[in-house]
Amino acid sequence: MTEGEKVLVVTYYWPPSGGAGVQRWLKFTKYLPEFGYDPIVFTPENPSFDLVDESLLKDVSPKVDVLKFPIWEPYQLFKKLTGTKEVKQGQILEEGKKSLVKRVSIWLRGNLFVPDPRVFWVKPSVDYLAGIIESNGIKKIITTGPPHSVHLIGMKLKMKQPSLTWLADFRDPWTEWDIMRQFNIMPFRWKKHQKLEQQVLKVADAVLATGKTAAEDFKRLGARRVYAITNGYDEEDVSTLKAEKPDKFTLAHVGMVNEKRNPVNLFESLEELLVADELSDDVELQLTGILSPTVLQTLEQYPSLKKIVKLKDSIPHKEVHQVYAAASLLLLLQTDTQEAHSQLPGKLFEYLAAKRPVLALGATDSDVAEILDETSAGKMLAYQDKAAIKSFVLYEYKNWKSETSRWQFKGVEKFSRRQLTKSLVEILKAH
Repeated sequence: MTEGEKVLVVTYYWPPSGGAGVQRWLKFTKYLPEFGYDPIVFTPENPSFDLVDESLLKDVSPKVDVLKFPIWEPYQLFKKLTGTKEVKQGQILEEGKKSLVKRVSIWLRGNLFVPDPRVFWVKPSVDYLAGIIESNGIKKIITTGPPHSVHLIGMKLKMKQPSLTWLADFRDPWTEWDIMRQFNIMPFRWKKHQKLEQQVLKVADAVLATGKTAAEDFKRLGARRVYAITNGYDEEDVSTLKAEKPDKFTLAHVGMVNEKRNPVNLFESLEELLVADELSDDVELQLTGILSPTVLQTLEQYPSLKKIVKLKDSIPHKEVHQVYAAASLLLLLQTDTQEAHSQLPGKLFEYLAAKRPVLALGATDSDVAEILDETSAGKMLAYQDKAAIKSFVLYEYKNWKSETSRWQFKGVEKFSRRQLTKSLVEILKAH
């Protein structure tokens, strides 16, 4: 068997890290060998992440070489300062009452560590990888962020060896990421973020974005060549699923729900429909994953709804597809911020593969809304549009009862991981 061209992928998130961030390059590297590329993955030996999914280790292709290198991160210091035993994903920036120590710690996170606390990994990684690149004859490298400090590794390697082809993959924005506003970043540090972002966008041979609007945003910020490759679904993950009608009309969401994704009007609509007997005891709301205290407090306000809610802790990724397949209506909750129009969560494409109708809440002019319309897979509604939410749920419930559907799920095959990897390969060959 002939060897393919080696490509170096630098990523912070790699199995057994769980969550959405790991999926994109776990799947790209799985299929790259089919197209003549042999991936070498470079990742931290001792990363700090709160979601662990050991099942993902089985999805690492045996054709992928994985190099691990130690990293020092200040998260242990953060835990000591705040007295926090466990830092739950997405909860540290909740807008509820924070202690002085926690407020100071968040300020330090935004102002002391630019672009992020993984910045200490940059220099030793560059020194180590320079030799790896030379000894393996590597001509192409890819960095994926966040954390965006990973892109600094790519930039420094490119500047050391200008003949390298470097692709910077942005799973989320940098300076226009909604989460950045919550760090109370000082103006002079903000300029540092902007300067680094500009350098990355201009030095990279190409920038990858996860959607059309995100790509347009990076072009506006000055990137030279930008390509949109969405996330997707793996055919192997869904090929053995059984499409059976569930015993209950099940509304399901898997993932984090925090105060920026708190579907208050959905909860209120369900409560009113239950009280009015328009929904009966054959309805269930499944929320699987991390729920912030704010969301749990909201649920407490609705006694009828509480009776049909089923809460579960985070589950391995290998189990989420069965949850999707068993659902009657899948919930997708965008961040309720101005920047949400460019967000394309990875779970959207796994929803499409499950061929279950989707109720999405967020920006109605977003990329998610466009894809749902294009595929005839569901509807995006505004968080504030309670009447539309209530009407949608009731309509889908009646369709479920009568075993009819208005959704067609057109052209979802183009979002398969194999097809998306083919698009990535075309970009690699063009540079």
